[in-house]
Amino acid sequence: MATKEYKCKVCGYVHKGTNAPEKCPLCGAPSSEFEEIKKGLNTSSNTYTIFYSVILVIVVAFLLAFVSKTLQPQSDKNVMIDKKSQILSSLNIRNVDKNKIEAIYEKVIVADKIVNAQGLVIKDGENKDQDGFKVNTKEITDQNLPLYVCNLDGQTKYVIPVTGRGLWGGLWGYIALNADKKTIYGAYFSHESETAGLGARITEYEGFQKQFEKKQIFDETGKIGIRVLKDGKSPEVKEENRCDAITGATLTSDGVNNMLHDCLTQYIQFFKQNN
Repeated sequence: MATKEYKCKVCGYVHKGTNAPEKCPLCGAPSSEFEEIKKGLNTSSNTYTIFYSVILVIVVAFLLAFVSKTLQPQSDKNVMIDKKSQILSSLNIRNVDKNKIEAIYEKVIVADKIVNAQGLVIKDGENKDQDGFKVNTKEITDQNLPLYVCNLDGQTKYVIPVTGRGLWGGLWGYIALNADKKTIYGAYFSHESETAGLGARITEYEGFQKQFEKKQIFDETGKIGIRVLKDGKSPEVKEENRCDAITGATLTSDGVNNMLHDCLTQYIQFFKQNN
């Protein structure tokens, strides 16, 4: 039988044994004055340390998961509003109050279609935000191309998403075309991590994006001809197809140039078949 410890409540003497002594050898107190000492958890043991750590990890993981799940709906809504703001910016509807973005978007965007590289409409996008809008960057393929049909003051515009690579990371944006599907109405670009004051200037309206307005996306051969070039480079490119690169940001400018060519090329058949 396991040895227990009993403490005299009169003098504090501790007795070890299976039962309390008949009397205390120090003060003579009877066995009724003894109480069993209950052993608590040994907080210095390895078992306690491991047990405590496991419980702590479980609790923290649960709290993080709970907070993440609780905040996810608002996070998703913020991403959605930011995307709508970028689309509106390509239509030169900029600096809109965050609380008004969805209302303006709902008024301007008629449909978010999905088309393919053969020019066929895969989804008509009439249930807005359910078709083309749901296609994220990684899901864009030649058979899954988002196309936003817009009505801006009674005039039809088309907005096309574009994605590519810059010097340090991803580039993306939207190109708005007039009803002729040839003339650029507006442009919006952003980036993941381009150099501040250099490549990052693609986000500037006056400094970079505005120059795309009224440019032609097709060259005289019917191919995508819009180019982003340094002054004096490729003089054969006509002014109507030419935009200025950012000084000191050659690789970022080349990234925008390649992004426009590669992405717009996928829509050529849609433009031609629906003119």
